[in-house]
Amino acid sequence: MFSASCHYGLQAMFYIAHHSSKERNVDLSEIAEEKCIPKHFLSKILQLLVKHKLLISMRGPSGGFKLGRPANDISLIEIVDVIDGLEIFDQCGIEYKPCNPDDPCPIHDEYSDHRKRVFNLFETKTLEGIAEDIKKGEPIIGLEKPLKKDKVSDS
Repeated sequence: MFSASCHYGLQAMFYIAHHSSKERNVDLSEIAEEKCIPKHFLSKILQLLVKHKLLISMRGPSGGFKLGRPANDISLIEIVDVIDGLEIFDQCGIEYKPCNPDDPCPIHDEYSDHRKRVFNLFETKTLEGIAEDIKKGEPIIGLEKPLKKDKVSDS
């Protein structure tokens, strides 16, 4: 349903929400490495999110990214809207065209219900809600693993 850009954008936003703080920005390279996302591709996605004020970008030695608003104020649907647009929720499940209930495809009814459930979930779930799910032990895209930089070296 979502583009690769949207999947990567959601993963990056979850990661930033989970690992950034007032004292710490999250570096592009860190996100790309941890989430196995091509760095150049991720950079374009994050800059789009910065342009729409969902992220703040900082330069310099302590630079990186942090959320543009509190995690409880950013819904998943906002991220999808910025990257893919909301038109994806009007697309046919089989063809690349708008859904037409007057000329339904073979999966129209089931896909329409699925689309509505996904839209409602993304509209109500916030980045903070995702963080709460992680704290409850419901793993979301591997965010519960420690940062590689937090590992203690033997040297």
